[in-house]
Amino acid sequence: MPYADALVLQRQAAMARLAGGIADDILLLVEHPPVITLGRSAKAGNLLATPGLLAARGVELFEVERGGDVTFHGPGQLVGYPIVDLTQHRQDLHWYLRTLEDVMIRALAPFGIAGSRNPGKTGVWVEHRKIASIGVHARQWVTWHGFALNVTTDLSYFDLMVPCGIQDVVMTTVERELLDAAGGACLAPSATLADDVRASTVAAFATLFNLTPEPANAVAILAAAPTMP
Repeated sequence: MPYADALVLQRQAAMARLAGGIADDILLLVEHPPVITLGRSAKAGNLLATPGLLAARGVELFEVERGGDVTFHGPGQLVGYPIVDLTQHRQDLHWYLRTLEDVMIRALAPFGIAGSRNPGKTGVWVEHRKIASIGVHARQWVTWHGFALNVTTDLSYFDLMVPCGIQDVVMTTVERELLDAAGGACLAPSATLADDVRASTVAAFATLFNLTPEPANAVAILAAAPTMP
């Protein structure tokens, strides 16, 4: 899904949740064409690529309202936009961020990948390597934006920036961790890896937020939403 379309969809879903047009929390899961987003804390020096280089690599650029610095979304990455009313859970953004980390840590566990936190840095890590990023926004305790979990992502795109503003950070993917763990015993993980990670993420999210997964309809979400102020 193009990033601009996803941005409209999640904003409209959040407005609908605020207005009562949508009664339940939603988890939007998408995959984007290459795009770099700049959060509210983004520093100009952390985007290393010129506009010409971004264009040559087919990478779009957006400034958005989420927290955090600069990050990349693209093919092979599972991007989740939870539209959650925290008044129905816990009105605490720190708790929410830690719970999103827990979602991905749990989602990785069935693959034998030990995700963990890095004290003082939001996201999920595998030892010293960062595998998932988080940046959120909330209005009246309803959230949008969310997380990005690298599954089979081309990590060379992260060379265009200082990811999340963390100097010398090493990025990784589910695919790379599985291949490294196999010690060269296989050429590639399962062809269903992306679907398997997606299913594991949905299950973990449902458990931690005490929800029952049901398919959502994007057309219905947009129809339920008031005009974004």
